[in-house]
Amino acid sequence: MNGRKKSVPAGLWVKCPECPNMIFKKSLEENHSVCPKCSYHFVIGAWERVELLMDDGTFEEMDASLKSLDPLRFKAAKSYVDKLAEDSKKSGMRDACISGAGLLNGRRIALVVTDTRFIMGSMGSVVGERFTRAAEKAHEEKIPLIAVCGSGGGARMYEGMFSLMQMAKTSAVIARLHSARLPYISVLTHPTMGGVMASFASLGDVIMAEPKALIGFAGPRVIEQTIRQKLPEGFQTSEFLLEHGLIDMVVDRREMKNKLSNILSYFTR
Repeated sequence: MNGRKKSVPAGLWVKCPECPNMIFKKSLEENHSVCPKCSYHFVIGAWERVELLMDDGTFEEMDASLKSLDPLRFKAAKSYVDKLAEDSKKSGMRDACISGAGLLNGRRIALVVTDTRFIMGSMGSVVGERFTRAAEKAHEEKIPLIAVCGSGGGARMYEGMFSLMQMAKTSAVIARLHSARLPYISVLTHPTMGGVMASFASLGDVIMAEPKALIGFAGPRVIEQTIRQKLPEGFQTSEFLLEHGLIDMVVDRREMKNKLSNILSYFTR
């Protein structure tokens, strides 16, 4: 014995933000990034969502080459071009969403998933266009559309009005699906805020949410400062919004695929 303590390699364990539990990272991944003790739902990326929901090997990505431009030549502490490059490197994505089609428990669907790692999942021209094209594909093939929404940034300020118009565009294409009586299901994850919540995220025939997700337009601190009143406990969480009728159900991530499959079976009988 040389008296030296053996060091534990970094990154093997993760502390749950909700409870004192230390979780072996591999075990956490195998549990779909949900704490096995308190069921806290960690934020996960768009491709992890695809793997969670779609049958193996069936997902076909659409419009992967779309890339944001810099119409305003936006400059602040960091230029928009630099921010795009930085978040693309960090997330491995071209923009804040993935879209495509594939099988969910054997049923063909169109799918859009936003990713908060890319400029907080905010909606710029590419996110709006990819959502719209996925909805058009659903309309063309007469299949359901599912959107997994997560955006702490809402509409993307770097693109100004080009970003804001995506709210109207995505809402219009959903209206087209409704007219064709094609199902659209919205799944809200932590956080879903701003322009995303004020457009396609809140327009589902069925609106589901993961537990304890923050959902709303402006954040709680902004609202408190505006109205100068203390908000109720749990305000803007999934459970609070379910109690007040804004969403239809709160679903554990580990049960999400089967729950979606069951709901779609009612629509497509």
